[in-house]
Amino acid sequence: MRNRILVTGGTGLLGRLVVTRLGDKATEVRIMSRKAQAGSGNGRYTWATADLRRNRGVAEAVADTDVIVHCATAYGRGSETQLTDSLVKAAQHAGAPHLVYISIVGVDRVPLGYYQDKLAAERLIVHSGLSYTILRATQFHDLLRALLAKAAKTPVMPVPDFRVQPIDASEVADQLADLAVGQPAGRAPDIAGPQVRHAGDFAHAFLQATRRRRWVLSV
Repeated sequence: MRNRILVTGGTGLLGRLVVTRLGDKATEVRIMSRKAQAGSGNGRYTWATADLRRNRGVAEAVADTDVIVHCATAYGRGSETQLTDSLVKAAQHAGAPHLVYISIVGVDRVPLGYYQDKLAAERLIVHSGLSYTILRATQFHDLLRALLAKAAKTPVMPVPDFRVQPIDASEVADQLADLAVGQPAGRAPDIAGPQVRHAGDFAHAFLQATRRRRWVLSV
């Protein structure tokens, strides 16, 4: 068993779930956060204050770790590659721990800027010389819900005309925790939700669950 595990983005949606699942798999789970946090009350958990965007405190956070689960994301707040570069350089000087990275299914096929940034971060890890595992997952239900909630603010609800296969974040957290205590796997098998559905189907389900009436416009 690999005992000392650092989780970047450990206070985010996915990171929190990963931290919880690692509680009984590691002797120490170190939670990286940009702001100082109070203790959790459990000796297995420690906090590391670090900022990947500004490359502050990263070397100290990475020191003496066996595994890094990289859940921090720069979505809408900078460059994913920049965050990953700061982490990789610190890891290269800290005994080369196993780096586990969460990416997105389709980053090598979808020309969106954020996807291309994730793909560049993947390549940075692959060529870093570190042992690594990259897991690609489809988008979370939470993100889809947030997008639908925003679209539902108008009387006519615009919904993209495409099919999606969302997954519950807890299932991804389970997989990441297992990968973190296993041997480096390189590109792990992709993980996705159980159903492929049109986005409009989810829009109607969202409206029913929130008891709203909107015209759904496929665009």
